Amino acid sequence: MHVSLLVLLLAAVLIASGIYMLLERTLSRIIMGAVLAGNGINLLFLLAIGTPGTPPFEGSGAVEGMSDPLPMAMVLTAIVISLALTGFGMALSYRSWQLFGHDEVPDDVEDLRIADRSRRLVERHRHEHIERVGFEADEQREERERERMQEEAEKACARSQDDRSDDISDDFTSDEDVEYSLTESDTDDEEESS
Repeated sequence: MHVSLLVLLLAAVLIASGIYMLLERTLSRIIMGAVLAGNGINLLFLLAIGTPGTPPFEGSGAVEGMSDPLPMAMVLTAIVISLALTGFGMALSYRSWQLFGHDEVPDDVEDLRIADRSRRLVERHRHEHIERVGFEADEQREERERERMQEEAEKACARSQDDRSDDISDDFTSDEDVEYSLTESDTDDEEESS
């Protein structure tokens, strides 16, 4: 099987640049990265075919000289999926541009909250460990650790109940918060009922 080194290097460059662009924060670069990486992988599939042979139809020649149709079918499927992914990504990027004026992917608020919570827990454990190093027996230490874990679980449960009221739900008003003023039809209905 004869493999062209130039095509192999081109596929490697396409995949590497595609992965680099996939790690960017803007949707347009993410889309271009997916297209580049997909094209590089398609080139690798075409290299897997080997030397071109006769068409894989019955009666067209010896079976040994026929081309393998599986990599061709996989490349065709990959092209269709890549086209659909590109179209969806472009629509997503355009909508983001319309709504926010940019297509940059923001940090997830929940991820930042979880990272901050874990950082605070690590600092708290470090301070507690420094305070009680070497002064307690093993059984007492284990008992305190169990109690501390129980307290943290109760605090986490209480915090999760407090976290249920977030900024978005506070923006909405309930029926009790809205002041109603009577319209003419409401006053007419009240007069008729009295």
